[in-house]
Amino acid sequence: MNSAIITVGDEILIGQVTDTNAVWISQQLNNLGVKVEEMVTVSDDPEQISKTLDRYIGLYGLVIMTGGLGPTKDDLTKQTLAEYFQSKMVTHPEVLDRITAFFKDRGRAMIESNIRQADVPDVCRVLMNHHGTAPGMWFEKEGTIVVSLPGVPYEMKGLMKDHLLPEIQQRVRVPHIVHKTIMTQGVPESYLAALLRDWESDLPGCVKLAYLPRPGLVRLRLSVVDKCAKEAEQLLQVIIDKLLKIIPQHIFGYDDIGLEEALGLLLKERGLTLSTAESCTGGNVARLITLVPGCSDYYTGSVIAYENRIKTDVLHVDKALISSKGVVSREVVEQMANGVKSFYRTDTAIATSGIAGPGGGTSDKPVGTTWICVTYGDKIYSKKYLYGGSRERIIDQATYTAMQLLRRLILDTI
Repeated sequence: MNSAIITVGDEILIGQVTDTNAVWISQQLNNLGVKVEEMVTVSDDPEQISKTLDRYIGLYGLVIMTGGLGPTKDDLTKQTLAEYFQSKMVTHPEVLDRITAFFKDRGRAMIESNIRQADVPDVCRVLMNHHGTAPGMWFEKEGTIVVSLPGVPYEMKGLMKDHLLPEIQQRVRVPHIVHKTIMTQGVPESYLAALLRDWESDLPGCVKLAYLPRPGLVRLRLSVVDKCAKEAEQLLQVIIDKLLKIIPQHIFGYDDIGLEEALGLLLKERGLTLSTAESCTGGNVARLITLVPGCSDYYTGSVIAYENRIKTDVLHVDKALISSKGVVSREVVEQMANGVKSFYRTDTAIATSGIAGPGGGTSDKPVGTTWICVTYGDKIYSKKYLYGGSRERIIDQATYTAMQLLRRLILDTI
């Protein structure tokens, strides 16, 4: 089965909002073996929406649209679909009851535009939205299924999981495909590809490899298709065992586990506690760690020591060291790590100090220079890195490196 994704919204075309919906939808469809052949963003304009549907109807088995289903005047998708499929708008009683209950539960009065969200084209099958007010709509024409979903990511994902993904599995035959993702940190994509050249060349023909990089991380996605799918688990294990012999220190988990989650599982398994002292990362390490449910079992707290006074007064960094070595140095970052570990009385600690830019760099310490220190018990390890890219990219790279270094120190692989 082939498919296309249409995102509706002027806010995306002018760069005001990033379209994350199409990426998530394509991932879900790919996991089912449904091939996404096109993604397109169109304006909130009936003519543009209709022209795109004209091109896709009969060409693809499935077309998923997101956006334009809200209660405001610029949300035109629903009325456009009614006209496109030559139908009239009717009030759907169950949807109206759902919307009424939604507002009552929140103690808010309904207005006319909210009530109109219960209006749907009479030829569509309504997909009840248990996560918001705009229902999903299912149309069929010339062998093409067209599904319109809200643009709000939380609502769109709920409708996909509640209705669309189960329906696809029941209604269409999709190829048997098995995916396995290996999560790596510490090697850029190009260097990783060079390291794995022979391993990649030896992959069986029915196994496909994709490199999926992001700042500080690279995901390796292995996909096993029909002819090998029955023995996929055994085949993948053999392939991964070979990979573990090549880059064991860079693999931190599988199947899109976050590095913060992998670190948390290790700390919890070992009964260890963690504190963080952050300068250049500005609390980003702490932010990711505290996104993990249950992190209070091992994470104690952080000191965001951005100003030197906090480094000296709270973390007891020697002023003379700051004067002689500078804040971005091995000596300072090690004292930061020891200081926060002592302050919170934890088993482990992470400290970061660097120049995230775009200004502040020198010939000796250009923008991107970062010192990271991790400590565990009596062990302490620090290392200098030179990152490139934007301020945000430098912070992300330092954050992931810091968490991986602590994992490796605990596992004794440094």
